[in-house]
Amino acid sequence: MTHDGDAQDAVFRALADASRRRLLDLLFERDGRTLTELEEEFAMTRFGVMKHLKVLVDAGLVVTRKDGRSTLHFLNAVPIRLVHDRWIDKFTEPRVAALADLKSVLEDRRPEEGA
Repeated sequence: MTHDGDAQDAVFRALADASRRRLLDLLFERDGRTLTELEEEFAMTRFGVMKHLKVLVDAGLVVTRKDGRSTLHFLNAVPIRLVHDRWIDKFTEPRVAALADLKSVLEDRRPEEGA
């Protein structure tokens, strides 16, 4: 498997878990949170949150930076965008174009109002 394939597999695995998606949502809302701040949002142990963060870091979805004694966590949306471009966009574009074409055809056939 290629490196890109391995990276995308890691992203899909990371996104498969609801707790990890929630962590990404929290970082999207406010980037640069500490483990303690993130932990407060979950009904799980600190160790559980750390395990989920490690999966996100390994997938490249979260990056960390030391700030004194604290470690800050930041969202990295690039891997999600790459998955979108590779897997989602190509499947939705033809359908969206077809719906736009259908809309135009139907609007052209619509009788004029008040006529």
